[in-house]
Amino acid sequence: MARNEEGLRKLLKRIPELRAEFWENVAVLGGSETLNQSLEKAGRVADFLEMGELLARDALHRRESCGGHFRLESQTEEGEAKRDDDNFQYVAAWEYRGDDKGPLEPVLHKEALEFEYVKPSQRSYK
Repeated sequence: MARNEEGLRKLLKRIPELRAEFWENVAVLGGSETLNQSLEKAGRVADFLEMGELLARDALHRRESCGGHFRLESQTEEGEAKRDDDNFQYVAAWEYRGDDKGPLEPVLHKEALEFEYVKPSQRSYK
């Protein structure tokens, strides 16, 4: 799975457009007398759009290659993933604060990771 800044920025512009189109055109069949699986499925699509936007936002922020996520701007001369533990050795959680307009953008909370017995290392796929 490879990504780059340009592609992530395009994606972050496109997802709100897709979300608006979804809400404008969604048609939920069925009624309110019984369990409405169409309504449930429409809700999941809405959830996936929000989750996808969050993942893209986090991927744009994390300017390194680590694990199975390969950032094209962060690779060795041999084409291997290049970690950046000095800047990204933490666990993160994004706080939702409403629509992504103005001061309501999500806030990133970080908790540093400390390794006592095992040290992170560069992964090689060769």
